[in-house]
Amino acid sequence: MGNPVPGSLAAIVAALGHGLPMLISQVVFCALLLAVGVAIYSRLTPFREREMVAGGNAAAGTVLAGAILALAIPLAAMLATSGTLLDIAVWGVAALILQLLTLGIVALSMRNFRGMIEDGNIAAAITLAGAQIAVALLNAAAMVPN
Repeated sequence: MGNPVPGSLAAIVAALGHGLPMLISQVVFCALLLAVGVAIYSRLTPFREREMVAGGNAAAGTVLAGAILALAIPLAAMLATSGTLLDIAVWGVAALILQLLTLGIVALSMRNFRGMIEDGNIAAAITLAGAQIAVALLNAAAMVPN
């Protein structure tokens, strides 16, 4: 019995049998890395986004959503270009460091940034989320091999 004809049901099942376990392991690894990255980011920020979100603070929700997206974008880029778990881990850590630096730069450039977020200032939150997503996009683009 030879190789299945490309496009046939047998070929599709064979491809799934080979690729699906790898896909599942990469997605689970990225989800865990994202969760750990968000947890570390949340612990190191000067405010407690999760508590403020639970209290209805939309600015904190915007900041947290920006951080989640900004950490996920480079992970997605690594999945698309490399797929090795080591590459994903290394660039995931780099993304976390860049996001913490972005937070620090935005916080330093705006007086009383912590107070603005705690007071629900959406404009300040959007500024941080925009900066985080911009840095994440640049980071992801820099990872793509030439």
